[in-house]
Amino acid sequence: MPGKILIVDDDADFREAMTTLLEARGYSIVTASDGEEGFSKAKEEKPDLILLDVMMANKTEGFDIARKIHGDEEIKDTPVLMTTGIRKDMNLSFGFEPDSEWLPVKGVLEKPIKPDVLLSEVEKNIKK
Repeated sequence: MPGKILIVDDDADFREAMTTLLEARGYSIVTASDGEEGFSKAKEEKPDLILLDVMMANKTEGFDIARKIHGDEEIKDTPVLMTTGIRKDMNLSFGFEPDSEWLPVKGVLEKPIKPDVLLSEVEKNIKK
């Protein structure tokens, strides 16, 4: 089995599309519709990778949850890939770069995410 992935996103259509794509590749999928539910499921399910949206209840929820995951001894080593449309939504001319404090994630994927890009990033970053 390739592994378990937690998808945290408030967009039900996005969760469903990602679930369909990843399950077709043999991944086990768990979903959450907001950051706090995602954090709880991360602790409960111990996924091998987390796909975490940035903008949910507020425009920075994903950033906040990424730092919360990073600071939790039980799940801090779980790789996180941010998924976001924030650059387009807020008309930002810059992207976000992972770092160890402000954005402790393995990578940032801009929505809409091409299936081949998602699958490549998942394979590269999933905890074996």
